[in-house]
Amino acid sequence: MKDFIIIGGGLAGISFAETAYSNSRSFTVISNASQNSSLVAAGIYNPVILKRFSLPQDAPKHLEYMKPFYKRIEDRLGLKFDHSIPVYRKFASIEEQNDWYTAADKPMLEPFLSTTLEPSGYEYLPAPFGLGRVLHTGYVDTTVLIDGYHNSLMQSKAFLNETFDYNTLEVSADCVIYKGIEARHIVFAEGFGLHSNPYFKHLPLDGTKGELLVIRAPMLKVDAIVNAGVFILPVGGDIYKVGATYEWYDKTDTPTEGGKKELVEKLNELVTCDYEVISHLAGVRPTTKDRKALIGTHPEFKNVHLLNGLGTRGVMLGPAMAKELYDSIETGIPVPMEISLARFKNRKIA
Repeated sequence: MKDFIIIGGGLAGISFAETAYSNSRSFTVISNASQNSSLVAAGIYNPVILKRFSLPQDAPKHLEYMKPFYKRIEDRLGLKFDHSIPVYRKFASIEEQNDWYTAADKPMLEPFLSTTLEPSGYEYLPAPFGLGRVLHTGYVDTTVLIDGYHNSLMQSKAFLNETFDYNTLEVSADCVIYKGIEARHIVFAEGFGLHSNPYFKHLPLDGTKGELLVIRAPMLKVDAIVNAGVFILPVGGDIYKVGATYEWYDKTDTPTEGGKKELVEKLNELVTCDYEVISHLAGVRPTTKDRKALIGTHPEFKNVHLLNGLGTRGVMLGPAMAKELYDSIETGIPVPMEISLARFKNRKIA
């Protein structure tokens, strides 16, 4: 008998699989890549919400836990996907500079906001009011991580590339069975696919569509992530990711002309050199109205669990949220109420 069946092979599913692996637990991951938000994500990790100059709850703790978590995967699988590079906020006015200094004086933000304003240094990215540097930032190449992790699971026969059939799952008091695979627990980490899940579809997972562009800009020569309405993320070879949009009504992963137009207009306000759009991607982020994760166990089925709602910060949240769920399953440590499914206990179970 396996310890876990894990449904979903994105950032959430991989985070739980790695947590199980590091605790010598056995598992099978089932995924068909139908929810591609992890693959199209920019993968930027930044502890500060730059729009509001605020720090999400427990962000320093999540960042501290994340770094060695990904390093262990890199070392074991011989991959390189975690890249530490600066994030710069481009200022549009003296007022924005003053807001930055005010934020940097706050004890919680002081470790993450440099008080030394920097000139642009990039010929084709003018910044007359300078740049502010966020510390302890970078990005995870989610394609390298997910493809590499899946390949490793396939080699150890711990991965099924198929669409999960909820009707085939058998849940009893002491185990779950799926197509002959018997396990103590099942963990659903299927992102926006939650809406097809009969065990948890009552939960308020809204989903936010995001689109991004991949461009080639040989003259740009930017070697940091720049944030100014949109972000520009250098990924090597004169290739950059540019994003992202936020759409609350369209729940498809189909790129739109409207999304592309919005990104191109904002990019043209930021850079002054020529570039070529080489691809246009979209995905639906698993977001909630309160911007908190959805972590916990089904109220009726004690071996059916959920790891979801990582939203726009999946790279930072995934490892820590997986640990919260794992500890609640294996040691009975309660999931903190702010991320627990118990905060929606009055919602009707489907």
